[in-house]
Amino acid sequence: MNGFSIVWQHRDMILIGFQNTLIIVAIGAAGSLLIGTLLTIPLMSGRRGFVMMATAYVDAMRCVPFLLFAYLLYFGLPSFGIQLDNWWAGVAALVLYHAGYMAELLRAAWSNLSKELIEAGHAFGFSGWGLFRRIILPPVMFSALPLIGNQLIQIVKDSAFLTVIAVAELTHEATSLQTTYFVPFASFVAAVILYWITCVTIESTVGYVNRFAEERR
Repeated sequence: MNGFSIVWQHRDMILIGFQNTLIIVAIGAAGSLLIGTLLTIPLMSGRRGFVMMATAYVDAMRCVPFLLFAYLLYFGLPSFGIQLDNWWAGVAALVLYHAGYMAELLRAAWSNLSKELIEAGHAFGFSGWGLFRRIILPPVMFSALPLIGNQLIQIVKDSAFLTVIAVAELTHEATSLQTTYFVPFASFVAAVILYWITCVTIESTVGYVNRFAEERR
């Protein structure tokens, strides 16, 4: 029987994996962007201690291979009495790992922000969290949007590594299908197509939001 026919007959396996991948990616993207945004504050702080701690975290995430970090959370944390199942260990790995990248790209965008804009915010009575949320964050997010889109695509690609800790995402289900029915080409092509659709959707959405924001400026 043709390999693609077998994949089509058992498409429920691929679709379940794809659904899990979308959920994992959505949580990973939202969580890493949130934590990355909060990390940007100490990165840009004038307090040396905060800067050093935040920089150490960002540098650690950027220098450690994602696969090793996922192993560390899943197999290493139980040594300290912290037990996560494979699904939550995978999600936590994506969130914490990519938060470092999100923080760095937002820091770069903040560094290029006009000082006059911040001074104007102070003149209108904004300070602290209010200044960050109302004056600094919107233009920083807008400026970093293309890079955020690239990082979201990287989250999609890194989610495939979670198959090594038996998370039932797309790559894991494609591997299971080819192992059972010996159709590696067809099963992996199906997975590649779904990953491609996901990444193109992210790229198109980010491009649309970017154009919309440009028109509203």
